[in-house]
Amino acid sequence: MTEPSTSERHISADFIGNGGDVETLASNAVRGSIVEVLDAIRQRQRFLLTSHARPDGDAVGSLLALWMTLSAMGKQAEMQLFDPVPVIYGTLPTADQIRQFAGPMVGFEPDAVIFLECDSVGRSRLEGLDEKFLINIDHHTSGTPFANVNWIDTKASAVAEMVYRLAIAAKVKVTPAMATCLYTALLSDTGSFCYEGTGASTFALAKELVDMGATPARIAEDLYFSNPLSKMRLLGAALTTLQRNGSVAWLWVTHDDMVRLGASDEDALGIVNYAIGIAGVEVAVFLREMADRRIRVSLRSKSTVRVTHVAEQFGGGGHENASGCTLDGPIEAATDRILEAVHQHLRLHAVAENA
Repeated sequence: MTEPSTSERHISADFIGNGGDVETLASNAVRGSIVEVLDAIRQRQRFLLTSHARPDGDAVGSLLALWMTLSAMGKQAEMQLFDPVPVIYGTLPTADQIRQFAGPMVGFEPDAVIFLECDSVGRSRLEGLDEKFLINIDHHTSGTPFANVNWIDTKASAVAEMVYRLAIAAKVKVTPAMATCLYTALLSDTGSFCYEGTGASTFALAKELVDMGATPARIAEDLYFSNPLSKMRLLGAALTTLQRNGSVAWLWVTHDDMVRLGASDEDALGIVNYAIGIAGVEVAVFLREMADRRIRVSLRSKSTVRVTHVAEQFGGGGHENASGCTLDGPIEAATDRILEAVHQHLRLHAVAENA
């Protein structure tokens, strides 16, 4: 009897459901949507893989793991993002293969484009993709079925979980490199396993990935202990603006702060977490003034408060407890608008909780 692959041996009951094989995983976990994605992939040969602008850990890690999965399936694939890969994810296996530009890729005509955690073609900010055959894989509550084939699973803790399922259903062996990318994506997108929705299946997947070669200590070091000095200086500037009103805390930085401190866009990532870490704070807001004077807003919340509903009011979205949007400046007016929306949401949440 042939020895089962590592991927086939290490599939927890949380993923398989009532059955005991890979096909059951494909049918039960996502009610057939994964089958449609696999069919679309098997019928085509050349793929362009992308995700949203300002890519985060889930976008980058899942993109790399999907590229490895398609390569193992004998497909030809290219990865393209509008913005550069953040420095903390630059050490991931094959991250140097991701191309960064907006226009069509010269000399490569894909049979299909696969979008990871995008709610529209425009979210990628790439050009010339509207007329292509599109495949959409997303786990956000703000996800929309904009593509020819859509797989949206809002119960998945990260798109990495969905890419993992796809690899297993395709009978692709999950290598240590793939496991590293997927674990990184899972760790970052769950807020180090802190966000609402993290459960037994999340930790089961983390175990699977460690069994397959991911090294948690090394990955955590790359993510949390490799910050540039400019990020620490920007954090210091933001903390001097920190304010609180009841269960809401907020802080901000201006574009002049960014220039003065030599900070990059990615240096602003995670600053909002210092505000949500305050005892008694239920919602945290971080506002960053961009070069065009628009304001990028990051929202975080605890327990059952769903800040994604606030972000969606302004054309944004994300996770229930971690979302974002962009507002017109100046920063004072943007602060007033977002705080008013947050307080209104908290009032409605309190009424619903007491009903």
